[in-house]
Amino acid sequence: MPEHLISKTEAEGDLLACAAYLAEEVGGSDDRSTAMSAVVAEYLKRDNVDLAAELANTVDDPFVRDRLLVAVVRRCAELGDDEYAIQLADAVEEDGMRSQAFAAAALVKARQGDLEKARELAASVLHPEDVLAVIALKQDSSGDEAAAQATIAEIDYAGSAVAALIAMAAARKDKDDAGKAVEFLEKAGQLAEEIEHREERVRMLVDVGNALTDAGRKDKAIGTLEKARGHAEALDNVHRDTLLSFVSQGFMHAGSIDLADRTLDAVADKTQIANTLLGFSRDYWRREEKEDALEALDEAYEILRSQKDTETRDSKAKFALFGNIATQYAAFGKGERAIEIAEGIEDDEQSTSALSQVAYIMTTQNADDTAQASLRSIPAETDRVFALIAISNAARKNNENEKALSFLNEAAETAEGVQQIAARANAYSEIAVSLLELDEKEKARETASLTLQEIAQMRDEGMRSVALANLAGLYQKAGFTLSDKDNELLKALLIPDSF
Repeated sequence: MPEHLISKTEAEGDLLACAAYLAEEVGGSDDRSTAMSAVVAEYLKRDNVDLAAELANTVDDPFVRDRLLVAVVRRCAELGDDEYAIQLADAVEEDGMRSQAFAAAALVKARQGDLEKARELAASVLHPEDVLAVIALKQDSSGDEAAAQATIAEIDYAGSAVAALIAMAAARKDKDDAGKAVEFLEKAGQLAEEIEHREERVRMLVDVGNALTDAGRKDKAIGTLEKARGHAEALDNVHRDTLLSFVSQGFMHAGSIDLADRTLDAVADKTQIANTLLGFSRDYWRREEKEDALEALDEAYEILRSQKDTETRDSKAKFALFGNIATQYAAFGKGERAIEIAEGIEDDEQSTSALSQVAYIMTTQNADDTAQASLRSIPAETDRVFALIAISNAARKNNENEKALSFLNEAAETAEGVQQIAARANAYSEIAVSLLELDEKEKARETASLTLQEIAQMRDEGMRSVALANLAGLYQKAGFTLSDKDNELLKALLIPDSF
């Protein structure tokens, strides 16, 4: 094998080739794996499966190498190159990953309707349940219910059969065939009872119950959820409260407030109690019972806030739930309350995430002053930049292009103050993508070039390669060609210590 799969000449005139060349130069195994993953993904978008496979094979980490080969196999199957897909799948060394490669190809073929090829590939899959489930769905959607039922019977694991029947029921419901949908769901409920793993049994019964509600049979849904509750109450482990929360929310969705409340009474963990009440508030809001929705949300917040550190089983989940409650207040039009809660989250990452989402939601509601207030509460400039990009996209979706552009201009100005080069480059890249969506092609081109200038300043070779691969995708999508200055930068990048 040559020292480089990509020649230096190619790398000097093409962003992705340069990214690949630099990725081949990266020394550390982990850094090289990360860089090559980004490069291979971009070559697959361009349907260059041969080079993607060759580059994947240069990765030292066997798990990453096999994972990349699975992605190449999937793309080959999508392109109809089944022979090469099989050849690559056979080349995967680890048994489990080889099975995943064949499963990836089989799932593609099943979704494309080539059921014969899907079955042929599934023969090499250790656990073909997911493939058989998609085949059954395709058979039923094409009008061959008997074949679909026969395929369901082939599935060894009851959980996969239940999931397949739920999917088939949803497809029938979309075709206004509620009767057949309910029939499928009743069978799914029977199979769910056969699942040996108790926690999985409860989850699947809840899924069946919710699907029955959506199919218009709340009576049957409640009966199924009653079974789920019985199994959940019999548990004596950490999953009990979480599963009872799911059941309680299922009862609420089915319209039985009494059963929902009674099930909630059995939940001990305050995080799960608050999470359940959050679910209640959403259901109330969907029913236009807005006063009850706000009351349930208030109660969720107060209960979570009352939870002491000694009572908290999972701090990460608790902080994330505070964020979800904050964004729900924003969705209900209570922006100031949402900001107050988001600011109070003790985890900085969750607080910033919540404030960013609040700003986005407020922008969609045309509450610009509140959106700006939420932005001002984000302390880090980097986070503020990406929040500005997000609310620009929200404004664009509202067909307020002038406002969207002003947010992007503000994001670009704020990005100038970001100290970390990689974060600054990523910000410029995202701004360029959003400018393209606004059809501001000239501005997008300028910002893309600015991104390349920032990438050139990076010291980490792996990060530089990843950033170049991502930028190559942007240039490809926009149809940009390299300017003379761009070409000079690429050439300089290939000279060690040139910056």
